[in-house]
Amino acid sequence: MVAPADSEAVLEAESRTWWVYLVTGALWIIFGFVVLSARSEITTVWAVAIYAGVLFFLVGVGELVTALAVRGWRWLHILFGIAAIVAGIFAFAWPGQTFITLAVILAWYLLFDGTFQIIAALAGRHEHEFWWMFLIMGVLEVIIAFWAIGYPGRSVVLLVIWVGATALAKGFAQIVRGFALHGLKHDLAAR
Repeated sequence: MVAPADSEAVLEAESRTWWVYLVTGALWIIFGFVVLSARSEITTVWAVAIYAGVLFFLVGVGELVTALAVRGWRWLHILFGIAAIVAGIFAFAWPGQTFITLAVILAWYLLFDGTFQIIAALAGRHEHEFWWMFLIMGVLEVIIAFWAIGYPGRSVVLLVIWVGATALAKGFAQIVRGFALHGLKHDLAAR
């Protein structure tokens, strides 16, 4: 168990690097907009592999930077950073295999995640007020999964949208975290 003084010291150390989250968040958002704005022109396997490779590299570098900024779980951030960079190298070295693998994994992920969302929503309908939102999301994920599995060309569009949307979500989350850490920095300095 971490003592309150230790957790405050960790938060104080992390709050000093608030700007790293803003920079990486902005880069994620730019990357997401580039991917989503160019998706109509992306029809080749190589282009999808390049975008996936860049995404993996960004994740890897972000994890390694995070490992430098935090004290706890540093080894896990390093491990994820190295794994993501290796996946990026794989994406550039074998684009055909990368595309097939990513498209299949994404479609099956959506199928399983959607199914579990439906089950969890129905099981928790008496406990959660917004259970129906999870039910709708689960049904949509299952429909999109079957749509993507049914025709490989659709998987290209889905994969590109998934990469772009993931980059945007990661960017906004990083920026929110950066501003929260910046506010924490000021609160800690005021004490």
